[in-house]
Amino acid sequence: MPAPSPKQFTMLPCRVSGVEAVHAQSRHRFGRHMHEQFGIGVVLQGAQKSLSGRGMVEAMAGDTITVNPGEIHDGTPIGDAGRSWQMLYFEPALITSLMADISEGKMAQAEFSLPVMREARISQAVRELFATMTATDQAAHATMVAEEQMLLLFARILHQASMQQPAQTMQAVPTAIHHARSRIDDDPTAILSLQDLAQQSGLSRFQLLRAFAKVTGMTPHAYILQRRLHHARRLIAAGTPLVQVAVDSGFADQSHLTRLFVRNFGISPGAYSTKR
Repeated sequence: MPAPSPKQFTMLPCRVSGVEAVHAQSRHRFGRHMHEQFGIGVVLQGAQKSLSGRGMVEAMAGDTITVNPGEIHDGTPIGDAGRSWQMLYFEPALITSLMADISEGKMAQAEFSLPVMREARISQAVRELFATMTATDQAAHATMVAEEQMLLLFARILHQASMQQPAQTMQAVPTAIHHARSRIDDDPTAILSLQDLAQQSGLSRFQLLRAFAKVTGMTPHAYILQRRLHHARRLIAAGTPLVQVAVDSGFADQSHLTRLFVRNFGISPGAYSTKR
């Protein structure tokens, strides 16, 4: 699958720490991937269908779209014209803080329960928050406005029961797969084989491959690449030189990192680093 052109994706600086903003217009079909952040945005033009944690969904122009950390999803345009959208990505710690405020300490964690919302007021609130977050003016009160808009937006989403306490899904995950996934999560840069993961899990290589894909939506190798890409994203955000990022993230070289980074995030590592 060819990577999307970086010109189709624009990453914009945000005035609040822990938030990233992306504007995109593309006919690209995204393969299965995940984010480490919460994402919420609006489809501006066109439409798309995508896999989500709630199955296949379709989103049209004006719809609000969401994704949870670690949620496997993809995206395919409906029709030949492609689609455009804008997204805000929030670090989990920021959402935890917001939800604790909104629920007065009763809800420290949360997840989006609806991957697509067709509520005009929520869509408008997301657009307004995106505009505030990415505004280029340096008004002294702009950060306060953004914080107010975040709280009001997530309070509205919570009120409409489209955000809820995360289910204890780990109990439903087979112990063997939980162990294999945890080993990858603990050190995604480690050199692992199917045999390594299978032995730790007490399964044959084929049993592990089949069960891991069923539980996570990805093969172990694809999952490792996702984790390495997000490790690279954090290193870039911390100002690590790109050559070193590739080495420290377990990629063969910088070109390998760049190719997969663009395919996953729609923007090159170099462009990402300049927006930090």
